[in-house]
Amino acid sequence: MITFTPLSGAARSSQTKPLAYLLQVDDVRILLDCGAPDWAPEPAHTIIPDGAEEPSYHWETYCNSLRECAPTIDLVLLSHGDLAHTGLYPYAYSRWGLKAPAYTTLPVQAMGRIAVSEDVEGIRDEEDVDDEDEAKSQQESGAIELAERPSTPPPKTEGKKGKYVATLTEVQDAFDSINTLRYSQPTHLQGKCQGLTIIPFNAGHTLGGTIWKIRSPSSGTILYALNINHMKERHLDGTVLMRQAAGGVFEPLARPDLLITDADRASVVTSRRRERDAALIDTITATLTSRSSLLLPCDSSTRILELLVLLDQHWNYSRLRYPICLLSRSGREMLTFVRSMMEWLGGTVSKEDVGEEGTGNRQGHKRKRDDEGEEEALGAFALRFKHLEFFPNPQALLQTYSSKDPKLILAVPASLSHGPSRNLFADFAAVPDNVVLLTGRSEEGTLGRDLFEKWNDSQRPDDKWDKGKIGSNIMMDGALRLRMNHKVPLQGAELEAYQQKERAAKEKEAAHQAALARNQRMLEADEDESDSDSDSDADDEDEVRQALENDMETDGAGGDQEVGRRRKTDRGTGDVDWGLDGDEGLTKQLLSFDIYIKGNVSKATSFFKSAGGQTQRFRMFPYVEKKRRVDEYGETIDVGMWLRKGKVLEEDAETDEAKDYRLKTLAEEDARKAIREPPSKFVSSELEVQLACRLLFVDMEGLNDGRAVKTIVPQINPRKMIIVHAPPSATDALIESCANIRAMTKDIFAPAVGESVQIGQQTNSFSISISDELLATLKMSRFEDNEVGFVTGRIVAHANSTIPVLEPVITTVAKTASQQATLRPRTLGARPTVTLPHSTMIGELKLTSLKARLAAIGVQAELIGEGVLICGAGAKRNTASDTLGESVAVRKTAKGKVELDGNVSEVYYTVRREIYNLHALVAA
Repeated sequence: MITFTPLSGAARSSQTKPLAYLLQVDDVRILLDCGAPDWAPEPAHTIIPDGAEEPSYHWETYCNSLRECAPTIDLVLLSHGDLAHTGLYPYAYSRWGLKAPAYTTLPVQAMGRIAVSEDVEGIRDEEDVDDEDEAKSQQESGAIELAERPSTPPPKTEGKKGKYVATLTEVQDAFDSINTLRYSQPTHLQGKCQGLTIIPFNAGHTLGGTIWKIRSPSSGTILYALNINHMKERHLDGTVLMRQAAGGVFEPLARPDLLITDADRASVVTSRRRERDAALIDTITATLTSRSSLLLPCDSSTRILELLVLLDQHWNYSRLRYPICLLSRSGREMLTFVRSMMEWLGGTVSKEDVGEEGTGNRQGHKRKRDDEGEEEALGAFALRFKHLEFFPNPQALLQTYSSKDPKLILAVPASLSHGPSRNLFADFAAVPDNVVLLTGRSEEGTLGRDLFEKWNDSQRPDDKWDKGKIGSNIMMDGALRLRMNHKVPLQGAELEAYQQKERAAKEKEAAHQAALARNQRMLEADEDESDSDSDSDADDEDEVRQALENDMETDGAGGDQEVGRRRKTDRGTGDVDWGLDGDEGLTKQLLSFDIYIKGNVSKATSFFKSAGGQTQRFRMFPYVEKKRRVDEYGETIDVGMWLRKGKVLEEDAETDEAKDYRLKTLAEEDARKAIREPPSKFVSSELEVQLACRLLFVDMEGLNDGRAVKTIVPQINPRKMIIVHAPPSATDALIESCANIRAMTKDIFAPAVGESVQIGQQTNSFSISISDELLATLKMSRFEDNEVGFVTGRIVAHANSTIPVLEPVITTVAKTASQQATLRPRTLGARPTVTLPHSTMIGELKLTSLKARLAAIGVQAELIGEGVLICGAGAKRNTASDTLGESVAVRKTAKGKVELDGNVSEVYYTVRREIYNLHALVAA
């Protein structure tokens, strides 16, 4: 039985992002994607319910639902490496107990790590994200470390009215725990998921984007295909779902039992790719040549690659000298990852046409490859954009280029909700002739979405973005109020108050430690009351030592020498050179050490004599000859391995309290070693921006439009379908399109957020063993790669086996027949009645396969209509005299029925025999 529940991104919803769905196959709970919303929506989109003091955001319901079900998840499948699909996974993994095995492809893991790291760094640099309350609630609910998976979810806790933003360490740990797969790599799961098989396929749209195929022995095949693109792009191939060479759907993905797909763009007609590229390039070139600049908001890891390849090719072809500036903390890291995964790329990206020159100069790259022998991989010269410059923040950009210099700026994030893109837009939009170029619609409720709607509303009805036209740029006017968040260092009275508070905290901690030490000394003194004399001597010695230290502090360097002499006299050591304990300066003054030979000069007897007497031996650097240490058997003894193993055994043997103390000590040491940031505070301000720039939208999202969706889905021809991630108009458009197709399923579901859809019925599976006698009597028929047969028997339970055995019933039937024969009087010439066997044909007849088989044996066949094949007309045989002049019509009807019409002739029996050969004939 299959149960599907959208946690976010449902159909007929105004909030189509983020994406997260709970799929339950029998007893296995699978989380499909785990996206994060935009944590900084515009204030105008804040929903304030009646009677509520604090604003309520759309993500609270989603986060509470995910928090409740996270500990009970058995499997996590991630399909794309952007924030909408993977953004909340690190937080749920580290804070909410989402410890189930997670699977995705290698590029999705790398791109998701970069996207989430960029997002959390940008948010934490602008806003105060409180983690203490959330960590406390986790400890109370027992959701931090789950040694054993609970059978029931933890008690529901009230979520905080804030943002669930992970730390960089949590992001790294979460993505390191993900298992990576290759395309078309079947993985048979174990544990509670035993019996399930998952296979990833190429989905297009993003690097490593995945269509998940889930096979269950009881529920059939489930296909999860969201955000796919069948078109070939510059850096990616189209999805494997549509094979142009095969002329249809990829066979392993056809006819699933359940298809889960999106309809976000089912009502959209996308313009041609050539027109979109031309509009983008023409706008950029015209703006730069007019000495103005462009701001292009983009994401940090996925769709930015298509833009970079397009811009690099245009810059190389047109020989432009304007800089391309990328404002991203992780830009270099992202390109480094991509260059190491060149086998996942497609399109026109190769080491010849996208790289240092980008002009297809094969010989030039060969010379460079000879000069740089250490970089011989495919990605060594690909995706090295010489016109691209990286900047971590807008301040670094302004230090390099003036605001008046023409340049193309790519800034993250694409939604303009925070980070460099928002900060630049506040100054950028007020300059006339500057252009803000949008390539995506962004999430609902963000500044990027507001700008897109402003542009789309200004277009003529025929030029809107969903009508297949490009549209034109518009001149923005009016004023726009923006909320800007900054992190500024403390100054003046605030800094003094902070420092005073820190000093008070340190003094309090020191007093607490001193009190603990004093109590410890008092306890030790109570234990050693019998040694009062020795204690008094020790007290006198402590007083003397304290006096010496006081003299040392007051006298300076001279006092140090006096203390040294006094120390010698007190100890009665004469002229022995003692160093004062803990006095580093005195030790260096009185003694001279060397790592090999002590002293400045050391005279020693040498074998070689010099003319002036014995030679002098000076300091020299020690040379240690490295020898390979082996035992008597010739093996190298790895001491480190035994030390590590012993350390692991010690850690396993130590108690929880000791382990907590050790971890706390290590954390304190790391905190002391870490470079402390200057004290700062988070400031939020309202800024009024006078809009004077131009605005243009060019769709570069790389997704299927309505025509492609309405064509591909009927060709997949699922038995049941669930629509998600779609607004109401797009959902109705796809349902209406499928309803007009006769062969398309009518079981189409579009659940809302939190609404569960149950597909199938609860089935019980049993194990049974076939006896050797019954197995010997089976007659198997071959069908494709399988052998099938009909079996009848009776189930017998043996005492020495837990699995029942199916045995033949021949003996029982023979006894019954003999008993009836003895009871009934025999009639001369009469025969006992015998039940004829009932035959069953297994398989599905394909008229194209039948036509090929008939052509192979010399019977001509031709398809004349839908589901009708005419056979025998003008058939050719080996000899001219053997001619079949009769015709037979083969017709397929509903419910797998095949009709064979024609006169009784050789053609009739030949065609019937071939139809039988295409099926498995099973006799009951």
